[in-house]
Amino acid sequence: MNSLAFLSVDSIILWKTNGQRRQRVEQNKNFAEGSVSKNIISMAVPMTVAQILNLLYNLVDRIYIGHIPGADALALTGVGLTFPIVSMMVAFTGLFGMGGAPLCSIARGKNDLKQAQAVMQNAYVMLVATGILVTVMGYLIERPLLYALGASDATYKYAGEYLKIYLLGSLFVMLGLGLNPFINAQGFGKTGMVTVILGAVINLVLDPVFIFVFHLGVRGAALATVIAQFCSAVWVLLFLSGKKPVLRLKLKTQMPDWNIVGQIMTLGVSSFIMNFTNSVVQVVCNRQLRMYGGDLYVGVMTVLNSIREVLTMVVIGTAHGAQPVISFNYGAGKKERVKQGIRFMTMVSMIYTCIAWAVTLAFPEYFIRLFNAQPELLTAGIPAMHIYFFGFCFMALQFSGQTTFQALGQAKYAITFSLFRKIVIVVPLTYLLPLLPKVGLYGVFLAEPISNLVGGCACFFTMLVVVWRGKLRES
Repeated sequence: MNSLAFLSVDSIILWKTNGQRRQRVEQNKNFAEGSVSKNIISMAVPMTVAQILNLLYNLVDRIYIGHIPGADALALTGVGLTFPIVSMMVAFTGLFGMGGAPLCSIARGKNDLKQAQAVMQNAYVMLVATGILVTVMGYLIERPLLYALGASDATYKYAGEYLKIYLLGSLFVMLGLGLNPFINAQGFGKTGMVTVILGAVINLVLDPVFIFVFHLGVRGAALATVIAQFCSAVWVLLFLSGKKPVLRLKLKTQMPDWNIVGQIMTLGVSSFIMNFTNSVVQVVCNRQLRMYGGDLYVGVMTVLNSIREVLTMVVIGTAHGAQPVISFNYGAGKKERVKQGIRFMTMVSMIYTCIAWAVTLAFPEYFIRLFNAQPELLTAGIPAMHIYFFGFCFMALQFSGQTTFQALGQAKYAITFSLFRKIVIVVPLTYLLPLLPKVGLYGVFLAEPISNLVGGCACFFTMLVVVWRGKLRES
C-alpha cells in the first residue's frame, strides 16, 4: 500500500515535470500559434545576425587580405579565385542541411517526432561523410583546379596558400553550417545565432594576429577561419546532443537510411544547385574578366561579390526565418497562416532590397574602399558596381519564391528555378554580352541585373500560380 502511494506521488511529480517541459516546448516551438509575422521575426532577426556574422568568416579575410603590405590587389584576386570552391562546400551543407530542415519542420508540424529525428540523424551522417570526401578530393586536385578557375602564375601563389589551409576545415564547415538549420527548425533561433557569433568573434580576433603580427599573410587568414569553424562545429554538436532540443542528435555515425537520405537530397538539391551554380557563374565571370580586363577586373568582381553577399544577408535571414514557420504551418494544415508568412517575407525583402539598391547607387566608393583603396580598383569598380546592382530589388522575388517552394517540399520547382536563373540566364549572357559593341567587359557585370529581373519574376509568379492558387487554395 505504501509502495503504491509512493509510486503515485512519483508518477504525479514526473507527470507534472514532463507536462511543464512539454508546455515550455510548445510555447517556444509551436509556430501554428501566435502572430505569423512575430514568429518569423523571432526567427529571422537572430538568423539574419547569424548570416551577417557567418559572412564575416570570408569577408573579414578579404578586408585584411586587401591591405596586406606589398601584396596590392593580387592577394585579393587570388583569394577570390577560391570562392567557387568555398561555394561548393556550402552547396553540400545546403544539400543536407537546407534539404533536411524543412522536412524536419513539416514532420514536427504533423507531430511525427520520430520521423523528424530520423531526418536530422541521417543528415548528420551524410554531412560527416561529405566533409571527409571534400577534404581528400580538394587536396588531390587543388592546383589544376585553381588554374582551371582562372588563376595565373601571379595569383596562384595566394590562392594556393589560402586553399590548402582552408580545406583542413571542410568537415567543420559541413557540421557547423549543415546542422545549424536543425537548431533553427526546432525554434532555437538565438542559439543558432550564437553558433555563428562564436566563430565570427574568434575569426575577428585571430585574423589580424595571424596576418599582421605573425606575418602569415593569406595563410594566416585561412588558419583563423579554420579555427573559427572548428569552434562553431563543436558548439552545434554539443547543443544538438544536449538536453535542450526536442530532437537530440546521436554523435555516433551509422549506416544511413537511403530512403530518408533520398528525400533530403530531393528537396536539398535546389539549395545545392543555387550554390553550385554560384560556383559556375564565378568561374565563368573570372575567366571572362581575365580575358577582357586582366587580374584587376577579377579583383573588382571579388569586391562586388563581397558587397552583394553583405547586402543579401537580410533577405537570406528573412527567408531562413520564414522557412520553418511556413513549413510547420503547412504540416499542421494551416493554409492561411502559410499565406501570411509568404506575404510578410516578400514585403520585408522587397522594401529592404529597394533601400539597399539606393545606397549602392549613392555610395559606391565607400563600399569598395573597405576592401582596397587603390585608384585603379576604384576607377574600374565604381561603374561596374552601378551596373551590377541595378534592379537589385528583383532578387528578393527569387528568394521569396524559392524559399516557399522549398518550405512546402516542392522540389521540382525549387530545382527548376535554381537552374534557370544562373545556368539558363547568367552563364550565356556572361559570354554573349561582352561581344556587343560598346559593352565589352562590362557585359559580365550586366548579366547579374538581367538575371534578377527575368529569373526573379519567373520564380515568384510561378509560385503564386502553383502554390497560392493551387496547394494553398482553401477547400
